[in-house]
Amino acid sequence: MTEHLHAEVERLRHALNEANYRYYVLDAPALSDAEYDRLLRRLETIEAEHPEWVTPDSPTQRVGAAPAEKFERVEHRVPMLSLTDVFDDEELAAFDERVRKLLGVDEVDYVCEPKLDGLAIELVYEKGRFVRGSTRGDGLVGEDVTRNLKTMKAVPLRLRAPDVRQLREVPELLEARGEVLLFKDAFARLNAQREEAGEAAFVNPRNAAAGSLRQLDPAATARRPLTLFIYEVGESSAAFSTHWEKLEALRALGLRVNPRNRRCRGLAAVRAYVRETADRRNSEPYEIDGIVVKVDSEDSRRRLGFVSRAPRWAVAYKLPPQEEATVVESIDVNVGRTGALTPVAHLAPVFVGGVTVSNASLHNENELRRKDVRVGDTVLVRRAGDVIPEIVQVVLTKRPHGAMPYEFPDRCPVCGSAAPRPEGEAIARCVGMACPAKLREGILHFASRPALDIRGLGEALVGQLVEKGLVRELADLYDLSREDWLGLERMGEKSADNILAALQRSKQTTLPRFLDAIGIPGVGEATAKLLAQTFSDVEALEAADEAALQRIRDVGPALAGEIRAFFAEPQNRRSIHRLLEAGIRPAAVARAARGGVFAGKTLVLTGTLSRMTRDEAKAEIERRGGRVSGSVSQKTDFVVAGDEAGSKLDKARELGVAVLDEAAFLAKLGDDRG
Repeated sequence: MTEHLHAEVERLRHALNEANYRYYVLDAPALSDAEYDRLLRRLETIEAEHPEWVTPDSPTQRVGAAPAEKFERVEHRVPMLSLTDVFDDEELAAFDERVRKLLGVDEVDYVCEPKLDGLAIELVYEKGRFVRGSTRGDGLVGEDVTRNLKTMKAVPLRLRAPDVRQLREVPELLEARGEVLLFKDAFARLNAQREEAGEAAFVNPRNAAAGSLRQLDPAATARRPLTLFIYEVGESSAAFSTHWEKLEALRALGLRVNPRNRRCRGLAAVRAYVRETADRRNSEPYEIDGIVVKVDSEDSRRRLGFVSRAPRWAVAYKLPPQEEATVVESIDVNVGRTGALTPVAHLAPVFVGGVTVSNASLHNENELRRKDVRVGDTVLVRRAGDVIPEIVQVVLTKRPHGAMPYEFPDRCPVCGSAAPRPEGEAIARCVGMACPAKLREGILHFASRPALDIRGLGEALVGQLVEKGLVRELADLYDLSREDWLGLERMGEKSADNILAALQRSKQTTLPRFLDAIGIPGVGEATAKLLAQTFSDVEALEAADEAALQRIRDVGPALAGEIRAFFAEPQNRRSIHRLLEAGIRPAAVARAARGGVFAGKTLVLTGTLSRMTRDEAKAEIERRGGRVSGSVSQKTDFVVAGDEAGSKLDKARELGVAVLDEAAFLAKLGDDRG
């Protein structure tokens, strides 16, 4: 039995390593996320029962180390050298001429590679196992970031058995060198998350990659979408005759090598590669700032040697910067579809990153203050690919006399409603229910299933209602006649009748659904239920002060302030009263349970339960005094994990949150349905 189980462990490790290789190196996934999670959970279960079988290169060991107090120093066996920069074709030709003259040849084979804008690292493998990872540092001494690199699934913990002409077995020692980076789309998502959380946005992907890898807590690194490309070898027990053979061997060992690398015969081919790379620079998924040109022959490299701390056999051809200077002509605030107020700088048009830029987002008030952008300032603007243009920094030496800080509005510039910014948050939001800037989104939320569930009222239809001016606030939906609906595009008589019937049904709703539907900032399904269990009707909630609101579980000072500001806005009170006058009757609900097995507890549901739907499970939890949250945190008391549970289960284990499988959950409910 033990031998059979041990064999299963090896099969699971192989399957998971193969899945990581195909997903993160080949970009060709072989397993679904659910299947990957299932295999990983099975391996975790077996290793928990047999901790003596756990190995450092097991897929389960990527995350879990405690935060470090500092990074240890690592001395590189072979220095990680910097490269000499060249900036134009003339300097590139001079490099080629020097190489040919020193080697005494008429033409040289080069390998050209995109110069990645990330953080240089070294991965050390002994007998195929990843044993240490470090940053470049000053080239001689770096920092030990082994635990953080192990969290990256693009870093194989065990090398694959190669099958290429130049390498038939895994080397006893291999120091693989490369670049840790963030792809542009991942960088944009990361900054959006940071802004939503009130944190400062990263200036560029390189800073984000460096900051992510140098987290003292490996779990923090694991949450960042880092990847890497390997492009060189330090010390190795394997010998190679050319750099191109070396790259092929690295790829065969399971390390990620850039598919854009190219072997070029002579200067003309290098020039062609430079032109192609410059042309597609904006369409690449990652930032590049140049092209690395390396002599291919390893013997020629040894003959060429080094000068100072740079090799004579390689240069970095730097592409023109994608930053330009321009002047801020004005600053306005845009209101997004969710009511978020975003400052935007209007610029003197400047050509940067392949397009003419005249506007740049300043993201939020915090960023505006941090960068201290003022009208009349000269600023550096960056644009790369499809990334929205951004102001990198102000050129303070060129600031005009008398330039004043921008005064951020406290009311919505579109509808005039209050636009508070809760304490500790970065984004101010308009609270106006009838604000034209957020009307479409407001109607769609109002009609959504968790709210008033108005079937058939989708995006296309809502778009027509707003564009034609038929609906200027939510209550207008109930004033539309059958003829109004029939006048819309692609609206037949049956569809019109169905919409009218759905609107009529929506009038009979519950107070929690109504409170969710009207879009109170910070109030979703769960909080709406708590409010409805405390206040008997809308009028009672409208009259409640912040002290009364804060007596409700999970309603702190910030949320209480948002709720109070929402109901203090005259526009909102008028809109709510119009809805009630239209015939909506929000039914009161029972008071919150004070007892029960989950009284005062917060639970998270993940995966699929076989005995009940998620809505039924949620109702059972709330009936027993509990609250259901959509995300796992330190405040979570239980995670209920059904089949194919995913990242929430991983987060629970990471934080040490108690996990209930379906049987344990039903036992706590005292299920008696057989």
